[in-house]
Amino acid sequence: MTRSDGRQPNQLREVTFHRNWSQHAEGSCLVSFGNTKVLCTASFTQGVPRWRKDSGLGWITSEYSMLPRATNTRNDRESVKGKIGGRTHEISRLIGRSLRAAVDYQALGENSIVIDCDVLQADGGTRTAAITGAWVALYDAIHWAADNGHVKNPASALLDTVQAVSVGIIDGQPRLDLHYEEDVRADTDMNVVMVGSGTFVEVQGTAEGVPFDRVLLNELLDLATIGCAELSILQRAAVGA
Repeated sequence: MTRSDGRQPNQLREVTFHRNWSQHAEGSCLVSFGNTKVLCTASFTQGVPRWRKDSGLGWITSEYSMLPRATNTRNDRESVKGKIGGRTHEISRLIGRSLRAAVDYQALGENSIVIDCDVLQADGGTRTAAITGAWVALYDAIHWAADNGHVKNPASALLDTVQAVSVGIIDGQPRLDLHYEEDVRADTDMNVVMVGSGTFVEVQGTAEGVPFDRVLLNELLDLATIGCAELSILQRAAVGA
């Protein structure tokens, strides 16, 4: 069954990585999953949070936000509201957890990298695009740190790729990398984060309509595994690894 955007059920949207998009950040990447576009920047600083000091270990954290007109209608900035929303907190923490799964803190040394993911345009899958693009920005930030004498071996500090993709059940059919039109009417919606070696970092799955059984769960995980493997190849090609 062909999807509304012409893709096959097991096909990713067109994925692109524009490295070094920002001239100021130590690492940056404008990532596109179809019409979803997220700017990811990685800021390197020497030192770690107070609770991490004198441990010999580094730290990676992240923040996520969406521009007011990233969607069909304008949303107020959370800074104006004076309160960060629960969804923003959740996705910020997810991105940080995902990236930390592939980092050797000791090899990073007592240095910190903050990843900022800002959604410029949303068409479904903003968190998965953010994670996938953030890895490219992180890669460049760690290599910048190595070139400037702050990290001895970037290959030891960043152990693997990290990528994420959405899968779901629409009209009874498992589909990969949902765009907005599919996401809003999915019977089951799932986000899967993996490392390039093929193991899972996080699986977030919800039955929006009819509960799903183990057979469908396995189908979705198999589909996500295929998608993440393709994304890992694209990431490595983008950074020339």
